[in-house]
Order: sequence, then C-alpha cells, then structure tokens
Amino acid sequence: MLKKILVANRGEIACRIFMTAKKMGIDTVAVYSDADRDSLHVQMADEAVYIGSSPSSESYLIVDKIIQACRDTGADAVHPGYGFLSENGEFRDALDKAGIVFIGPGKTAIESMGDKITSKLIAEKAGVNCIPGYTDVVRDADHAVQISADIGYPVMLKASAGGGGKGMRVAVNEQECRDGFQRATNEAQASFGDSRIFIEKYIQQPRHIEIQIMADGHGNVIYLGERECSIQRRHQKIIEEAPSPFLDAATRQKMGEQSCALARAVDYQSAGTVEFIADSDMNFYFLEMNTRLQVEHPVTELVTGQDLVEMMIRVAAGEKLSLTQDQVTLTGWAMESRVYAEDPLRDFMPSTGRLVRYSEPSCNGEPKIVRVDSGVYEGGEVSMFYDPMIAKLITYGDNRNQAIERMVEALDHYYIRGVSHNISFLNALMMHPRFVEGRLSTNFISDEFPDGFNADLVVQNDPDLALVVTAAAHQLHEERASIVSNQLAGHEHIAAVDWVVVTGAQKTPVVVELIESGYLVSINRADNSRDYRIETDWSLGEPLFKARVNGKSICVQIETIATTASGYRLYYRGAEINAAVLSPRAAALSAHMLHKPPMDMSKFLLSPMPGLLAKLGVEVGQEVKEGEELAVVEAMKMENSLRASQDGTVAKISASEGDSLAVDEVILEFT
Repeated sequence: MLKKILVANRGEIACRIFMTAKKMGIDTVAVYSDADRDSLHVQMADEAVYIGSSPSSESYLIVDKIIQACRDTGADAVHPGYGFLSENGEFRDALDKAGIVFIGPGKTAIESMGDKITSKLIAEKAGVNCIPGYTDVVRDADHAVQISADIGYPVMLKASAGGGGKGMRVAVNEQECRDGFQRATNEAQASFGDSRIFIEKYIQQPRHIEIQIMADGHGNVIYLGERECSIQRRHQKIIEEAPSPFLDAATRQKMGEQSCALARAVDYQSAGTVEFIADSDMNFYFLEMNTRLQVEHPVTELVTGQDLVEMMIRVAAGEKLSLTQDQVTLTGWAMESRVYAEDPLRDFMPSTGRLVRYSEPSCNGEPKIVRVDSGVYEGGEVSMFYDPMIAKLITYGDNRNQAIERMVEALDHYYIRGVSHNISFLNALMMHPRFVEGRLSTNFISDEFPDGFNADLVVQNDPDLALVVTAAAHQLHEERASIVSNQLAGHEHIAAVDWVVVTGAQKTPVVVELIESGYLVSINRADNSRDYRIETDWSLGEPLFKARVNGKSICVQIETIATTASGYRLYYRGAEINAAVLSPRAAALSAHMLHKPPMDMSKFLLSPMPGLLAKLGVEVGQEVKEGEELAVVEAMKMENSLRASQDGTVAKISASEGDSLAVDEVILEFT
C-alpha cells in the first residue's frame, strides 16, 4: 500500500482526497500558492509545500515544482484531483520517470482520450455510438463555415483539448459560426495551450448522461451506474444526480458496456467517466471520456456505497478491484448542487472576496443524508485566480422526490455572506415543476429562464409564509426595543398587535399575538384570512429563522436592511423577499412618500465582474450600433463579450487593454 500521497490540487477536492487517505492510514501532503497559504486543504494535510505565486500557471501547473515537493516530503504517490494536471500526459510521464506513483490512468489513455478528435476515432472503432461531425482539425473561420454548412446547423464548435465548458460554442448560422470559432479558439488557447477546434452536429434538447467506470491493472473493468448532468449553464454542470430519471435498465446496460469497451481499447486503469448525450428517443452518442475523478463523483458514491477515491488508491497500489460487475448495486437517489461564488442577478458573474459569514447545513448525525464537500471556512477568501466553486452540496433519499426535498431544506440552511452566491438559483431549480417531473435537457436553464434569473419571481407554494415570519421577527425586535427603553417594564407579555407587512406594492395587514411557544400570526384579508402558529426559539441576530409553522419545519434566512426602517430581507426556497413591517398608520402614510429614481447608467459600459480587459474594440468618437462588441473581459479563463445595448457614440474611454477591472468599474462612456 502507498505510504504518503501528495495531492496536486487545492480546495474541496484536495480536502476530499485527504479524508479518504487519512481513513486508510496514509500520510498526506498539500501544495499551495500565495493565494492558498491559509486554505483549508493546507490545514488538513500532514505536511504542506509552497509551490509559487497565485496564478495557476506559476504554481499548480508547474510539473517540476510538484515533483520536487514529492522529493522533499518523501511522497511516493500523487493524486491529481480534477483540473490542473489531472489529464496531462507529460505530468504522468514525468512522475513515472521520477519513480512516483500517479493515482490515475496511463499516459496513452490520458492523451488519446484527452484529444477529442482522437478519442472519437477510437470510440468509433470500439463500437461506441458517436455524434455525426468533422473529426479533423478546423483550419480557420472559413473552413468552419464550410464544414458547418455540410453538417447542417445547429453545430457545436469544441476545443479538441477542452473540458469544463471552455472552448465551446453553439452556432445556428454562419455569423455565429465565425464568431464562435474565434471565441472558442481563444478560450482553448488560454485554458489548455491548444487552440485546435473540431465541429459536430448539435443535438437539440439533449440530456447529458455519463457512466462512471473503474478499471484495475489486472484486466478488470466495471461500470458503477450513471449520472445525469443535464442542468447546465454555458456548458458547465450545475446539478447532477444518480441515477438518471430518464434511462431504463436496458439503455443503462448498453451505455455501461460501451463505456467499458472504450476503457479496454485504451488499456484504462483507475476511475474514469464516459460522457454521452441522449435524445428524446433514448438514442445516445459519445461525447468524451474524462480520465480523472469527476466533480460529481459523490452522487455515485452515495447510491453505490463505494468510495471512488479509495478504489483509485488501491488500483494505483496494484490491487485488483474488490467487486465484480454483478456485485454493483444502485440503491436510493442522490442529488448534487454546485455552490458557486457568482451573482445570478448579474448574469452569473464570478464574485470574489472574504467569506464574512459561512455556515454549512448540518447532516444531523447522518452524513449520507446531507454531505458537503467544501474547501472553505468562515473568514477565508474566494480568490480571483481559481474556479469560483465554494462547495458541493449532496443529499440522499430513498427516491428522487425525497432527495430533492432534502436538497431544498439543505439549501435553506446554507448560509453564506461576504460574496455573492447561487443558492437561491439552485433552490429555484429544485423547486421548478419541470425539474421535479424529471423533464430535463441541457437547454433547461435557457428555456425556463430566458431573460435571466430573478429571485423575486420564484413561485412559492405558500407566498404568505415569508410575510408571517417577517411579522414574527419584527414583533420580537419591537419587544426587545420596548424592554430596553423601559416602556413595558413588568408588562413584557403583550396582547395582539396590528402590523402591515409591505412587499413591493403589496400591503398585507396582520395581527401578531404572543403564545406560549412563539407567535400566532393572523393574515387579515377580505378574501383570504388565515392563522399561522409559529413555534420557535429564534433569537435576535440569528441568521436562520428555524421554526415549526402550523406543524411543518421551516428554515428562513433573515436579515435586517440597514438602509430601511423596519426593513428585512428573507431568503426561502429560491425566493429573495424584501419586506418592511409598519404600523397601520405608517403604512397608510407611506403611499405619499416620494421615491428617488435610480441613476441612469445606460450611458456607461461597466465591467460586470472582476477581471482582465483582454480587448477594447472601439475608440473615442466612434459610432457603435446596438449589439456591436465593445470589449472583452477575461475572468476565470473565460472570455466575456460586452456589447452595446443601444446605438451611440463613444465619448470617453476610462480603461486600457490589460487593465485589471473591479466589478462595476467604468470602461467607457457614451454621449
């Protein structure tokens, strides 16, 4: 067995690998950059080695530094996690020459499957279903247009060395093809150092389904069921689940057997994932093979009961697989949500900064029911240098509905402040009727949120629940204020009090009455009156309002709004509600209050995220048309094209190419 494992990665995946290594009694080594000096993965490891500056190109991607760290610490093996060097054949080769075990597949498998053109040719030869397309390198934009016309639009332009949604564009006409080719080429070069692009037919309304395989060095290959990863944004997975609500047993077997055939064709060893897309008739086509551990591996672990990291370590140590194909079982249902530091209300732009408050949902002593794979802690920072994923939240249930309900509850309890995050969006997806029904496709988000996400529009099963929670919380604030000011000394138990809860233009009269275990809140509408019995021991200042409302357990995130008197912001099941609690008199007078209109920013082009101004395509005095590209901002190695929202003339340019931009920093101004 291996004695000491160095994890050539960071964040949650490094922490995840350390947990299994420690369980197996194996010593661990972390590597870290300047930005990660105080990171959780550094704290978890038995030893830690500094490897360079914050940019990954100066630290985590330098092979010689990783090998030197192994030599300095005596590590006899390296686990690459995912990303960085995990699918780098030269890294595998360098480790072999240094006599260090690589916990992953061989160089031939990495390089052949890492090249999407080569992998498709091998898959076809192995009898794996493949998508129609052009499997040679596309020379230039004109060549891309010619190929696309032959295949027939829509087409997908993809980086040959790509992954993670980078270097991918869908084109439905010639102009989009030309533009997409340039964007995909630039992203491919920036992310992988390989600008080659290929083109294939784009399957409309596809489902993304992948097979987890495991192979040892003794000729044994098995598949451990499938994962459905159809909920994606910009080709990046957001929600994954196992099993798929779509597949039947026969199709699962065909996909699994073809995946194993592909693994055998490249003498595969270790964990790997073969990705497919499936159409509405359950025809499936090979996309790619990822020769590493996947981000979404926890859902497979929960439904199979297997520790994939442990299996990888044992295979790398020369052991045989501990189970055969007929011993693989799928029990229950698992759901995973990727929690990102990004702002869904600003087109999901990345967010960086300190985690001022951070609290993960509890598993209540049952780690299989709620699992959080994270690499952060309260007070830590989300860096601009790496992927903005904060954590993976995984829930398990006896069936899909139970796994979804537990996910919704866990998201309600997940408390993050200091950076923007996507928890409300994740909960809105979980609550969406189409998602609950399992009618999924990779176009789900663009179909259901065509104008972007707005948490205020999320439909609630009981919209009044947030109102009564706000009223109860406000009543407790008022009681405390009265006691402190000695207005109710000796008379703390109050009679019923009338309030009006204001949300937008809606004004809802309520009566709040103190009861033994909390409050009785009555909504008084002419057409709909209802009582809510709120049993809670919530205290002022607690961010999570946990209670039983009419016998049902709830958790609402609540905070006061400093700029608004009697104002509160609530987060519950995907909705974000701003509310104020006023006396009936104040509510009546509020109708006469003047509201300051927001400042007109239509004459400015602002950076929507922290990033690098990679391109500035206009100059002072230039006339631009609506939709014309003005600038390109690069963040997390993704190019974001900023276009004119209306016709105008450039009056002033405030930034230059190569500048580092803050969020909302002015790039240019129009007349």
